[in-house]
Amino acid sequence: MNFVEELRWRNILHDMMPGTEELLNKEMVSGYIGFDPTADSLGVGNLVQVMTLLRFQQCGHKPIALVGGATGMVGDPSGKSLERNLLSEDLLHHNLTCQKKQLEKFLDFNCGNNSAQIVNNYDWFKNFTFLEFIRDVGKHISVNYMLAKDSVKNRLENGMSFTEFSYQLVQGYDFYYLWKNHGIKLQMGGSDQWGNIVTGTELIRRKASGEAFALTTQLIKKADGTKFGKTEGGNIWLDAKRTSPYAFYQFWLNASDADVKNYIRIFTMLTKEEVEALEQEHKAAPHTRILQKTLAKDITTRVHSLTDYEKAVEISEIFFNGSIDDMKRMSNDDLESVFLSLDKNAYAVKHNELENGIPLLDLIATATSIFSSKGEARKMIQAGGVSINKEKIADANAIANSLNLLNNKFILVQKGKKNYYLLKAE
Repeated sequence: MNFVEELRWRNILHDMMPGTEELLNKEMVSGYIGFDPTADSLGVGNLVQVMTLLRFQQCGHKPIALVGGATGMVGDPSGKSLERNLLSEDLLHHNLTCQKKQLEKFLDFNCGNNSAQIVNNYDWFKNFTFLEFIRDVGKHISVNYMLAKDSVKNRLENGMSFTEFSYQLVQGYDFYYLWKNHGIKLQMGGSDQWGNIVTGTELIRRKASGEAFALTTQLIKKADGTKFGKTEGGNIWLDAKRTSPYAFYQFWLNASDADVKNYIRIFTMLTKEEVEALEQEHKAAPHTRILQKTLAKDITTRVHSLTDYEKAVEISEIFFNGSIDDMKRMSNDDLESVFLSLDKNAYAVKHNELENGIPLLDLIATATSIFSSKGEARKMIQAGGVSINKEKIADANAIANSLNLLNNKFILVQKGKKNYYLLKAE
């Protein structure tokens, strides 16, 4: 496969240096992408670059994942308005170990010449003294060159430490070191990394009269303008301990029609013909949500497992279509995973108030904001539009109490046909 063409039809290619496509079509190329080790798990935002490395490998090239044990101690200012807290060496080591395990789920590390490789820039920076760095690296890149970068210009008004200002030199040296010692000719990353990446190509040119190349991908944005990879509950992580497989599955299943057309191209390995066939099927029957279901299955299975995917589907079926007896058989862990995935449709309520009994109208219109007012809630109850634990409520003066709790912890409220809310007693 032609790597650049793959990125083009998937609408993910942003920019590349002249000669990059010709190089990739001429020979097997070693290329790398850097990953930020500020958390012990990659998030779905990182998946764009993970999938880029996977496609790079499937097109016959050698993918390198650089985990930033050194750069994680500095902090990349790109796209950030404030300087972040620096991490300790022990915490960085823990985060890197966890991220490596996740990368190994995607990339093939045993396939011959183009086997994937993981490198840690701490390995070549740990014995590199400050004086050596400013003498051997800093003298090749002018301050004017560094000030012209957007990642710097955007921060000058509010101030920027020398630590973050130097980041592009540190990342640039990564590229130089990998080019010199590992024969890596290409660095890839998100479009916000363009300035840092070309600093590396410039350092290679000025310091060693060498040639290297850069390629960037689009930053993913949701059609409604909100940030991709986040919900009201926070980041969506690849680690099952941080984001349950069910919540992960629901994140993709709930993608809008406008977004899923991009996601199915970017986050799956389906071919152009397969994607276009699915799009036609979706267009003919959008209510079946074939694109969302295919996407959710593919990526949940890849990140977690087929068993986790099947469990997520089972929980979804019970929660949205099952009986109250089915729900009573759900474990607290399963109910908890549903609660965490519902974001604005999940509410914490006081356990002691339920023990004493609380008017239902107070519960759904005051203690929570399921309804904007008691009057609205009363009208919908009278119209038969409110259910508690799958049972229609006929009496607007009903009292909710601890007997309504599933597993002594949860209450399911249904408003109309499609709006579900889960209350958790704490």
